[in-house]
Amino acid sequence: MQPPDIRHIRLAQQHLSTPTLTSPVEVVRSLVAVQAQDYPGAKWGIGQRMLNATDDLIEQAINDGLILRLHVMRPTWHFVVADDIRWLVMLTAPRVNAVSSHYYRKAELDEATFRRTNKILIKTLQGGKQLTRDELREAVKRGGVEPGDSIRFGHIMHRSELDGIVCSGTRKGNKFTYALLDERVPVSRIVETDEALAELTLRYFTSRGPATLHDFVWWSGLTAGLARRSIDILGDQLRSEEVEGKTYWLPPSSEVKPQPPGRKAHLLPSYDEYFIAYKDRSAAMPVGIDQKGMASRVAFDAPLIVDGQVVGSWKRVLAKEVVTTRVTPFLSLPKSDQTLVIRECETYANFLKLDSKIEWL
Repeated sequence: MQPPDIRHIRLAQQHLSTPTLTSPVEVVRSLVAVQAQDYPGAKWGIGQRMLNATDDLIEQAINDGLILRLHVMRPTWHFVVADDIRWLVMLTAPRVNAVSSHYYRKAELDEATFRRTNKILIKTLQGGKQLTRDELREAVKRGGVEPGDSIRFGHIMHRSELDGIVCSGTRKGNKFTYALLDERVPVSRIVETDEALAELTLRYFTSRGPATLHDFVWWSGLTAGLARRSIDILGDQLRSEEVEGKTYWLPPSSEVKPQPPGRKAHLLPSYDEYFIAYKDRSAAMPVGIDQKGMASRVAFDAPLIVDGQVVGSWKRVLAKEVVTTRVTPFLSLPKSDQTLVIRECETYANFLKLDSKIEWL
C-alpha cells in the first residue's frame, strides 16, 4: 500500500468517492459517531455520504429521534444512531468524565451536585417533555441549584448526557431541546465492555481505515492500552500493513471498497470525519504547502478537497433563495478541477434546496 492509496481507500470506506447508502441513519451507523458541534456542517457531512440527500431529510431523521446529538467519546458533540447510544455512552463516559474532571472542579461541581441536577432534570422532563437549554436552566435554579454561567450549566448538561439521563430532542425552530433518554429511546442495545470495545474498534477501522493506533486513540478518546486490547480482541478481523515505518490497520481485503476512477471535489464541513478521525492527516496534504500547519487547520476549518487532498477552503453565505459558496484555493487549480468544484457547489445548493452562486477568492 503506497501513501496515495491511503487517501483513496479512506474516501471509499467513508462513502465519499461513490456514495451508495440511501438514508442518514445508514450513514451515521456506518461511521458509529459523527462529530457535530457544527450542526449545519455535520448534516452536510452526512449528506455527502448518501444518495439523494437533502438538509430537510436529515433534519427529519434527527427530529424523529433516529439520529441523536450528544456528548460522547470525547468532550464534544456527536451524532449517533438511537440503537448505539447506550453502549457508546457506557463505554466512553468514564474516560470523558476523567478528562473533564478538572473543568468540573473549576466550575465547583461535585458528584453530590450532579446527583441533584440529574434528579431535577428527570422530574422536569418526565412525561415526554422536550425543553430548551434556557428552560432547563430555570428548572435547575428553581430546584435549588445555582446553574451559574453558560460554562457551568454546560457541564451540568454534559454530565447528564454522560450519565444516560438526557439526549437531544426535537428542535423548536432553531433551538435545540433535551429529552429524557429513557423516554426518547426506550430500547437500545447494551453490551459488555469487551464486546463494546471490539465493535467500536472494528467499525472505526472498517469505516476509516487505513488508520493507525494513534489515529484511533485520538478519535475514540480511549487510552492507548484499551485501544491495543481492542485490536487484540478482534484478531484476524483486522489486518495491518506497514507504510513508511507506520502500522496501518484496516479490514480484510474483501471488505475494502474498490477505488473508483477519476477525480472528485468535496466541500467538506468543519470537523468532518475525513480529517477529524485521524491524528495524522498528512495523507490528505498535497506537496508544496505547509504540511504541519495545514494539517492542524483543516480538521477545524471547512476544507475544499480534490481527489482526497486539500486544495483550499470554503465558506457559505445564506440568503433567502440563494447560497453563495466562497471558495479560496490554496493552489492553482486546473480548469478540469475548477469544473469539479463548481459541480460540488451546485450539489451543495441542491442539498439546501437553494440556487447556487459561487465566488472565487
